Amino acid sequence: MGTDRMKKVCIVGASGKLGQYMVRHALDRGYEVVGVCRERSVPKLAAFADRMTIVPGPTNDPEVIRRAVAGCDGVLTVLAPWGVQQYSSGTAQAVLDHARPGARLVFSCGWHITRDGKDRYSWMFRTAVRVVAFLAKLVRAVEIDDQVEACRRVFASDTRWTVVRGSDLEEGESQGLPVWSRHVGDPVLASNLTRRVDFALFMVEALTDDTLVREAPAIVGCRTPSALAHADAPAGRA
Repeated sequence: MGTDRMKKVCIVGASGKLGQYMVRHALDRGYEVVGVCRERSVPKLAAFADRMTIVPGPTNDPEVIRRAVAGCDGVLTVLAPWGVQQYSSGTAQAVLDHARPGARLVFSCGWHITRDGKDRYSWMFRTAVRVVAFLAKLVRAVEIDDQVEACRRVFASDTRWTVVRGSDLEEGESQGLPVWSRHVGDPVLASNLTRRVDFALFMVEALTDDTLVREAPAIVGCRTPSALAHADAPAGRA
């Protein structure tokens, strides 16, 4: 889909750090932006309130999503695994069910998601994911397994989806569009660090990059040592 055909974009999870960066990038491109966030988080979008439409409500509420994505050419979704109420999978399913046919759907998640089982994780990474998942679920704060389920549903759909898998994140000025690879463990990803603003940039750029349709790119900052050492790796440019 060319940039000229991307006019209206919905950002699900717009009030979070990643979401706010996506709002900014989308507005900079001249898109009409609709943002979805929980009602108590609406004040976080005050800086953009006169430039976008805000739909308050739980992102896993199908009716909220139905209203928000109406007429949108693209939907950017932060798969937040909050609580133990299937928040991620509920959000993903609502987007899959209600986005218009042919819309570009771009979802965010972490490296722990695998599409084909060919990702290679260190024992430290695998252990950390298991420990965090257990402890977070124990205190009913986060349900990482449900993020896995959300992505399973996306992968199984016949929509024009992309799942962007982010490395560890840091704040800072943009360094440019991250580089990507299909599998965690590939040398280009070894630095395991991306600026959050550039994660958001990749998400927004993916809306108009047809080479990323039905791909699950794992990304890393373009100025990290591993990216610079493998400068011939795919750059994910839209």
